[in-house]
Amino acid sequence: MLNRGLPIVFVLVADPISSGFVQNLGHPGGSVTGFSVFETSVGGKWLGLLKEAAPTVSRVSLLFNPETAAFADGYLRSAQAAAPTLDATVIPAPCGSIADIEGAFAARAREDAGGIIIINDTFLVERRHLITEFATRYRLPTIYAAQIYVPSGGLISYAADYPDIFRRAASYVDRILRGARPGDLPVQEPAKFTLSINLKAARAIGLDLPQSLITRADEVIE
Repeated sequence: MLNRGLPIVFVLVADPISSGFVQNLGHPGGSVTGFSVFETSVGGKWLGLLKEAAPTVSRVSLLFNPETAAFADGYLRSAQAAAPTLDATVIPAPCGSIADIEGAFAARAREDAGGIIIINDTFLVERRHLITEFATRYRLPTIYAAQIYVPSGGLISYAADYPDIFRRAASYVDRILRGARPGDLPVQEPAKFTLSINLKAARAIGLDLPQSLITRADEVIE
């Protein structure tokens, strides 16, 4: 339970409303405000980048754990809305165990045009090394919603820029110290995303990434 009398600025919260931090994003009220990593429209962007990296991909599983990612439906709807224009189908893949995760990869690997989207779910992040191993083992193009996967062997990530969020949060702290009421400061969504690519991971699954994608990346691991 949050102390509603103490000014609080939160960061990196997936869904501030369903988590009980605030009742309204534009006008939080009370003594709590902050910065969310929740931007559902990015689901379509993930699918578009995956198709750009691997144009033959057409059936894509979006992995999430219903227990730790109640917000997953927003990303799923966004990806599914973008799918028809990208000649793709997005399939929800709820996962509650390592066996479920591997099963989702195996299901897509049985097809010639399978791909995977990994949302920013704490259950999945904790198992990121296994997940990137599965992506390599099953030779599946996979895009991740957290940059931390790419140094661990993940192919590509498109993720909210955490340092930028913390810098913006500091500005809210400054305004509150100068007399602003937290409840009058709107909860803000990510303003900047970073694209990271692991070329070694691409080679491991036999994928030749387009140069146009590589040159746009904020980070490239050779």
